[in-house]
Amino acid sequence: MATKQHWLDEGLAILATLGAPALTIDLLCERLGLTKGSFYHHFRGMPGYRTALLDHFEARFTTSLIDVVESEPHLPAAVRLERLIDLVGRTGDSADLEVAVRAWAQQDEQAREVQERVDRRRTEYLRVLWEQRGGEEPDTMARLLYLILVGAGHMVPPLTFKEIREVYDLALRPYASDKE
Repeated sequence: MATKQHWLDEGLAILATLGAPALTIDLLCERLGLTKGSFYHHFRGMPGYRTALLDHFEARFTTSLIDVVESEPHLPAAVRLERLIDLVGRTGDSADLEVAVRAWAQQDEQAREVQERVDRRRTEYLRVLWEQRGGEEPDTMARLLYLILVGAGHMVPPLTFKEIREVYDLALRPYASDKE
């Protein structure tokens, strides 16, 4: 029997490969090999499913990453920033998903609200890390670091994480001696 997590993970997979318009109960059931009854056991319909899916996206690709990094708050901010960058790189093929959620946010108010919240949370966390490490212009640097990730996902073809990491390293190089 599929859990709520299975339904949500499959929804993220569909979203990443086919986009928000493809998110239907029929396609979810087909891909999971389950019935609509199983879907309705976990969700009250597509509006509820979409809400849960957006929450799942935020939890998996924002909240959980920050929580992992902050599980060792005693580490210097420079080390936590490096860990965050590496964790983002290990999230797998999230570039397509990030682009898909942004496209969905252009068409759907609820998706837009979640995307705005995710963007604020991510940039605020980057700002805090940068400020804690004693870096100048924390708001601007937070936006720069975040724009590297967002922009890389929109390139055709998207940059690999190795290529993204090289850009991060170049952006952070002038501050390498500032590591705590």
